Amino acid sequence: MSLVEVLFGRKLANREFGRRQIGAFEGVPAMGLDGLGSSAYGPEAALTILVPLGSASFAFIGWIMGPILALLMILFLSYWQTVRAYPNNGGAYIVAKENLGANASLLAATALMVDYILSVAVGISAGVGALVSAVPILHSYILPLCLGILALITVANLRGTLDAGRLFALPTYLFVASFVAILAIGIVKSVMAGGHPHPVIAPTQMPKATETASLWLLLRAFASGCTAMTGVEAVSNGMSAFREPRVAHGHRTLSAIVGILGVLLAGIAYLAVTYKIGAMDQTQAGYRSVLSQLAGAVIGNGVFYYVAIGSLLCILALSANTSFVDFPRLCRMVAQDGFLPKPFAIAGRRLVFSVGIIYLAATSGLLLLVFAGITDRLIPLFAIGAFTTFTISQTGMIVHWRRALGQAGGKTAANRSHFWINAIGATTTGLALVVIVIAKFAEGAWITILVIPCVIVLLKLIRSYYDELESQVRDSKPLELHGSGPPIVLVATENWNKLTDKALGLALNLSPDVIAVHLSHLSGPEVEERGRDLRAQWHTDVENPAKDAGYAPPRLVILPAQHRNIHEPILKYARELRAKFGDRSIAVLIPEVAKQHWYQSILHGFRAYRLRSALLRDADPWLTVIELPWHMGERR
Repeated sequence: MSLVEVLFGRKLANREFGRRQIGAFEGVPAMGLDGLGSSAYGPEAALTILVPLGSASFAFIGWIMGPILALLMILFLSYWQTVRAYPNNGGAYIVAKENLGANASLLAATALMVDYILSVAVGISAGVGALVSAVPILHSYILPLCLGILALITVANLRGTLDAGRLFALPTYLFVASFVAILAIGIVKSVMAGGHPHPVIAPTQMPKATETASLWLLLRAFASGCTAMTGVEAVSNGMSAFREPRVAHGHRTLSAIVGILGVLLAGIAYLAVTYKIGAMDQTQAGYRSVLSQLAGAVIGNGVFYYVAIGSLLCILALSANTSFVDFPRLCRMVAQDGFLPKPFAIAGRRLVFSVGIIYLAATSGLLLLVFAGITDRLIPLFAIGAFTTFTISQTGMIVHWRRALGQAGGKTAANRSHFWINAIGATTTGLALVVIVIAKFAEGAWITILVIPCVIVLLKLIRSYYDELESQVRDSKPLELHGSGPPIVLVATENWNKLTDKALGLALNLSPDVIAVHLSHLSGPEVEERGRDLRAQWHTDVENPAKDAGYAPPRLVILPAQHRNIHEPILKYARELRAKFGDRSIAVLIPEVAKQHWYQSILHGFRAYRLRSALLRDADPWLTVIELPWHMGERR
């Protein structure tokens, strides 16, 4: 078994695709980790903005989280309808393409791509932040830990969505059980103490107030807290991953994710007030996350604390898995429409879209490097992409239901209620998007706003290339056969060996006009190489056997490679032949040793590869390039 098979598993056949699809049990860890993990950094992001209010910030966190929870419920109802209306992938890209047009769909796709990349970076950095909270000695290793976790998630997803869902199921459900229990214990203690519980381990003292509450500050806190809703759209974007009945599995998964997230957000906000828990600076030594302080205040630093924080670390770090499930599927749809390179639409060895997974890992890894794995530095770039897609998706669904209302049928009342649910969703998410853009623009959101149109331009350029290619290769005429005769075949020849033997044998069966081309001084002015020896034995080893077999003997031409460039002399000679023989086509036959092991590529000079690449790039349409492999051990 090779190392590749150990890491990624055996190569799967197309017929196994049905067995690789998931149900709701695997769906929650596969698509819900982003949403569940955001319960840790969403409230903390809001509390970070409120730090200048000092202890007065606790009076406002409820007013921040209340609208966020209401918005979460609106999104749940909206995406419930989207899943039912588009069971084969109802993400913003498909909804916008069918209802709003190509430009809106590209905006949705681009915003979603940016959001997925940021989700990976933010989730992993927040997970490492949770680890550093529990083990402060690791503070100086934040970036290496981030990159290591990214590599682990990438490998798991290259093995397939089913494997990743099952692998991440244990930490997912352990996190849910642990923090639901902690929240329940904390709420009971708080109620029994009349809203003023005594913490087991006192949270960090809040600094003195440096500002007074203002509408602008509260809007900024709301914008940061909205990061808790990223990931809600994941189920509708990844419907193709579910087995039948897809809608039922999609609804169950969506309900579980939103229900758990709502309970966590409400509980965290309530206990943050009663236990006086505020945000700390992640860049400073001794940093403890909000959930770390909350768990310590409720249950202390015993075994349960470390189990809960360990599960939190896993959930936050693995929350990137949601992006790894949905991003490649989104890229596949965009690539099928010609706006991304075709490799994004090709399933890999494990029936997942490996190119999208690797691209996502590379771009999010670059973000982690640029921002040193610090969550607070990444948060300002976050949520804009998610809320843009929320708004576009809901607007597209409005058009969908309005079209349905215009058609005759007995579901007028139901369609009208669906219309108003999506109308409310589009309005609220649109307003939230405006608030987020205004509040976060100066903090770094301008980067996201600048990147999105640049990516859209790039997507359109890719599509224009494919359109131009299609228009040029399209042929509506029948086969045309010209009587120009067989081509003149040039055989690239290093010396007389089995490669040349095989190449000449093929060339003589293709054409009576075969010319072997040898380049002298290809390695430098002091190395004449094999020209004299080759000319001396050509008559004996080539010309005579060819005559005896009834073929026109191949000629040998030795050309000087003045600039040690393998393709220039051959291309120049081919053009001279073309000018001499008119409409005769020219074929260059390149024999090459087939590399069967990775180390063999290192031991060769890449001359055949460079010649082939240069001829394909620089040659005229009348020239054909033929590559002929020779395998070690091949019999003559």
